[in-house]
Amino acid sequence: MVSPKQVCVIGAGVSGLAAAKAFAAHGHKVTIIEKSSNLGGVWDPARSYPDVQTQSPKDLYRYTDKPMPDSYPEWPKGPQVHAYLSDYARDHDLERMMRFKTEVRAMSRRSDGKPGWTLDLVNSNGTTREDFDFVAICTGQFSEPQTLTLPGEDAFTAQGGQILHSSKYGDAALAKGRKLVVLGGSKSATDIAVNAVNSGASEVTIVYREPVWRIPYFIGGLVNFKRILYIRAQEQMFASWGIGSAARLAHAIAKPLVWANWRGLESLLKAQLKLSKCKMVPNTRIEDGVNCSVPIATPGFHPMVADGRIRAICGTFDHYDGRSIVMSNGERVAADIAVLAIGYKLGVPFVPEDYRKKLVDADGQYRLYRLIANPDLPDLGFVGFNSSFCTVLCADLAAHWLVRYADGKLAQQPSAQDMRDNIEMMLHFKRVERPAAGVYGGLCVAPYHYKHFDELLADIGATKRRRGPLKEMFTPPDADAYAQFLASAPAYRATA
Repeated sequence: MVSPKQVCVIGAGVSGLAAAKAFAAHGHKVTIIEKSSNLGGVWDPARSYPDVQTQSPKDLYRYTDKPMPDSYPEWPKGPQVHAYLSDYARDHDLERMMRFKTEVRAMSRRSDGKPGWTLDLVNSNGTTREDFDFVAICTGQFSEPQTLTLPGEDAFTAQGGQILHSSKYGDAALAKGRKLVVLGGSKSATDIAVNAVNSGASEVTIVYREPVWRIPYFIGGLVNFKRILYIRAQEQMFASWGIGSAARLAHAIAKPLVWANWRGLESLLKAQLKLSKCKMVPNTRIEDGVNCSVPIATPGFHPMVADGRIRAICGTFDHYDGRSIVMSNGERVAADIAVLAIGYKLGVPFVPEDYRKKLVDADGQYRLYRLIANPDLPDLGFVGFNSSFCTVLCADLAAHWLVRYADGKLAQQPSAQDMRDNIEMMLHFKRVERPAAGVYGGLCVAPYHYKHFDELLADIGATKRRRGPLKEMFTPPDADAYAQFLASAPAYRATA
């Protein structure tokens, strides 16, 4: 028998909603803490830039128990995603659990000797301290914007220049008739550059550190990229963790064919995106960078670079000088607005320092079993830290796993030592065998979606039925199928 817990879910984005729903569905009392005034996380309208849309198709960017509306396009826009998340919260009565404009300032182990944590919560009424039996941290990897302070920026803004993070580029009218310079090479950077051109900016410049492989929505203009990059056959081109000598031999034998596959894809992308004309041919092999940092090619971006509507500079900002920005190569670019598309800080500053040292190694790698839990951080778990191309599906499965872990109801409940051993094996894999897996603190599932999902389902005790050899190997993950797998797991509910 499982006793109901007082559970705090930190964050009301994609991952927080998944965690809150999972814990509530198993009979726990849930409180959702959200520092902004709205749910949605990165999809909160206050944080979304114009024309933002998903990188993943809608059939992959969804919860297992709720498809996106048929009326939505293949890649939904920001307001549509926010509406979907709002509907999901209403469907599961999550809104009543939410406390907006409330921030977790600190947390500590409970002083009454009971399991759980005491959280210092700050809102407009001041600071309160509340006890919880379990805490699910669902802030993910896109919570706190990165900052960049450079010489000369005070004079730049004093003369009328603007400097803002990409999350604050909320009105396309900002760009009209102005000179806009975007720093960054992510999809948000290219999205904003294209939006600025379409919004009537007088000049648009993008500054990026190095050219990277970008994937168009339709490879070759015909094939939806999910049918190439989201399939088990593609995943098996990469040697994964924990494989035996026979599997390693198979990878060695297939290496020439795999090499030819990637060179063919590179050639196709070079031609389709006109990378040579844009002077954006990457120096690295595409397979060496397949992880969560592979951006989708913003439609229109490469043609705009090719014909000069967007000026592309390889480098970074060095300093501001009057109403200009001086680049690392000495080049000077006149600017009215500098948009910093430099991402977000990864971290959990409210976790006590002694526990944070157990969670994050000196090189930034997270010590998380299944990317969800750490045996040395009791009564605590993470949802949404298993980042991937299938963000919502990953968070959904992680939430189902975490509630069972918290209740001791996993079919394969690991011991603390089992977890530590697995963490060490995974860290070795990310540091030595495939360094590309170590980006974002090692919190990236791609390209090993299926293996990650298989492990979570096995732990949960779900029965995974194959879809037929060809369909299983050459079709993307099916969220409805995963709903059926989860439904096959042993059911239980906490009772007083």
